[in-house]
Amino acid sequence: MSEDTSLFVLPNKQSVISLECETAFNALTINEKLYAHYLSQAAWNGGLIVFIQTSPESPLIFALLHKIFLSETIDELKKSALNSGISEDEFTAFLVYTCGIFANAGNYKSFGDSKIIPNMPKEKFETIIKVSKAYKDNSKDIEDIWNKIQNVMYSIKGKLKSLGLGDKGVTTYFSANCTDKDAELVNEFMQGKELESYNARCFKRINKTAGIMDTYEIRLASVKTDNDSNITLPEEVFKNAKFKITRGDYSKLLIPVVDNLQRATKYAANEIEKNMLNKYVEHFTTGSLQAHKDGSRFWIKDKGPVIETYIGFIETYRDPAGQRGEFEGFVAMVKKDMSEKFATLVSNSEKFIPKLPWGKEFEKDKFLKPDFTSLDVLTFSGSGIPAGINIPNYDEIRQLEGFKNVSLGNVIPANMKLDVIPFLTENDQNLMKTYRIASFEVQVGLHELLGHGTGKLLRQLESDSYNFDKGKVKNPLNGEIIDKFFLPGETYDSKFGPMGSSYEECRAEAVGLYLSLEKEILSIFGHEGSKADDIIYVNWLSLLWNGCVKALEFYQPSTETWLQAHSQARYVLLRVCMEAGDDFVNVVETEPGKSLLLTLDRFKIQTVGKRAIGEFLTKLQIYKSTGDVEAAKKMYEKYSKVPATGPHPWARWRDIVLARKEPRKIFVQSNTFVNGEKEVQLKNYEPSFVGLIQSWMERFPSAETSQTLIELWEKDKEHFMLENN
Repeated sequence: MSEDTSLFVLPNKQSVISLECETAFNALTINEKLYAHYLSQAAWNGGLIVFIQTSPESPLIFALLHKIFLSETIDELKKSALNSGISEDEFTAFLVYTCGIFANAGNYKSFGDSKIIPNMPKEKFETIIKVSKAYKDNSKDIEDIWNKIQNVMYSIKGKLKSLGLGDKGVTTYFSANCTDKDAELVNEFMQGKELESYNARCFKRINKTAGIMDTYEIRLASVKTDNDSNITLPEEVFKNAKFKITRGDYSKLLIPVVDNLQRATKYAANEIEKNMLNKYVEHFTTGSLQAHKDGSRFWIKDKGPVIETYIGFIETYRDPAGQRGEFEGFVAMVKKDMSEKFATLVSNSEKFIPKLPWGKEFEKDKFLKPDFTSLDVLTFSGSGIPAGINIPNYDEIRQLEGFKNVSLGNVIPANMKLDVIPFLTENDQNLMKTYRIASFEVQVGLHELLGHGTGKLLRQLESDSYNFDKGKVKNPLNGEIIDKFFLPGETYDSKFGPMGSSYEECRAEAVGLYLSLEKEILSIFGHEGSKADDIIYVNWLSLLWNGCVKALEFYQPSTETWLQAHSQARYVLLRVCMEAGDDFVNVVETEPGKSLLLTLDRFKIQTVGKRAIGEFLTKLQIYKSTGDVEAAKKMYEKYSKVPATGPHPWARWRDIVLARKEPRKIFVQSNTFVNGEKEVQLKNYEPSFVGLIQSWMERFPSAETSQTLIELWEKDKEHFMLENN
């Protein structure tokens, strides 16, 4: 394929690995296995929603591939393809593309949001389609799907390169005619109603008749499609436009979610879990976000469950406006040994929080000690699997009632094995290979618990009521009395918008770096003496290396935008550490146009590094606490810039980094099946392209799955005309 498409294809050497969970699953009782099975079914069925949330064409791409692989075995399809002039490499590329679509829940990468296109000519892709049994059995339907998507599937013109809003990229959280200004207006309307957009999308209808206002439809996800005065809103005028709130988005896909959650309730371990699931059922049935919040309240009270689970419209990373949640659901078994270490960290948390640099006035009045467990994941549906999670994301619950942290124990080692670690000295490479996983477990623990779990939002509660001592609290950055705070109805997401996710990840990562210097914390994780020193060094080195090597892959030069929140955050922290001077962190070009070298002076981490991160972390927190978006944006955008010239020409160095990039690993997940009344079978699959595709076909064995996605695409198509030119 031509050189300009190389960043958008998955190579035939794409790594596929198993998410091993058999030992933990086999230790469950029959009731726990049944509980896990039905929760998994709910998660997987809901996960199909992400195809609709990713791009206009993703539901049809899934439907096409699902129909093809459901109709015959891969060996049968391969035989027909090879007999029709397709090479081994081309057929492998077809399988790799399919795996990429399934694993990312669409044709844009879950980590980076850049487009995935097939690594083979379009006519070859079409040949495979037309020799398939699915095509022979029903050529009209298959051809109809193919004709709708074949050009846009391959196109990387302009905004089609990545996800975004307006001219910056593709999104289905808003209709194609929406811009940043539309998103701001919608946010203002929702904020005025004191409503949040986690389970919503926005569709704008432009009225071409003079004097007639445009209409914005805020569509909530729910099984029910009718109006309800407690949840939906009739049309009303706001700022020279009409607004209405309806429900019924993804209705047909949410029916099996509700059905399986109701089945799981029968096997819940206690009343808290039953109440939690009943609230989730209410949420998905009615569209009430309040019901999901209430379910989350029960969830944080369910301490130390054997089976941990969460489901809903959760993370806002992929909404260009930073407020609408992507569907995800996970089911996992608690890993006792690592969970004990996290529990010790939690019990000692009040000892470590005062060590953070921002002062008690900007810290929660009381730290709400969460459940913090290490989990072996059985099921994680959505566009990708993280290493750790801090949820719920609702401000009022996280700030006042509590939260939970989970570290995904079987994800971390599987995802972090590297054969080659470029741009480091040989000694640093060896240290990274030895301690990277152990140091990352420490970083995840601190990031989730004391990163996302700390810090206070200063709020006006009522007209003359505040959650801080107004008129007396001073800003440590300038010594002046605090005069900025969150007003009623404002949330962190609504104030910080598109920048919010990356800014918060940067704050949590910085907390992890800062507190990893505490030897007592290292001791909790079993690291003492010189080993603890190596863990600290590798933790800082690994994060800064990611900020240099991995992060630049997720920067889009054509739009000067970052495509991934964590990557932007790590790049920012690298820039902060380099700005600290004193030869603390250096990046130099060792071979012109070919290689870089990153070095970190380990003996200056406790001095230069701690001071630089501490000062930066204080700014991050004060701007967040006070809702000072202007100051936060000015600072964060400064460090986020990718200059093309100067002593560190990052834009040019990006080409060096991309030439050495390794494709992100794809996970093959197990399936569960109920045999009769009381037997649950766990089925594992080969860590291969064939194994992954087989797992998806056995997960969704009915042709109705693809048909449902086609129907939902038909419902939405007027809002997202495929750019198929």
